[in-house]
Amino acid sequence: MHLTSHPTGRAAYADTRKWLLDEHGPICAYCGQKFAVKVMTLDHVAPRRGQTAFDRRDNLVLACPACNGIKRDMAPLAFLLGNRARAVNLVKYGWHLSAGLIDMARALVPDAPPPGRPRLALSDLPALEDEEDPYA
Repeated sequence: MHLTSHPTGRAAYADTRKWLLDEHGPICAYCGQKFAVKVMTLDHVAPRRGQTAFDRRDNLVLACPACNGIKRDMAPLAFLLGNRARAVNLVKYGWHLSAGLIDMARALVPDAPPPGRPRLALSDLPALEDEEDPYA
């Protein structure tokens, strides 16, 4: 994962948007709904309010226009407390966020999976025939 700590321009936002689309598809990190790629927006989880330090990948998620409009410059905790399902989705689609943001969302979802990229369960792997299994 590549984080930027300097002010980002249009090209950096485009790269981040593409990266998030590649990682999650056109799914809103707040409502969990799938949308057309062209309508997805980038949202600062912690509002930047003119602060360029918040223009980092670990503070940006894909959001649908409705969620982005509702959130506006609202503090992330207030926005997530307004609908706890948002915290569930943010944990799922925001694994790349800063530790502070993920910890905040996870605190609202006690049974949330551990942070990080989703891992395959052993049951998700294809079964091997005994003669193919080097450990049989």
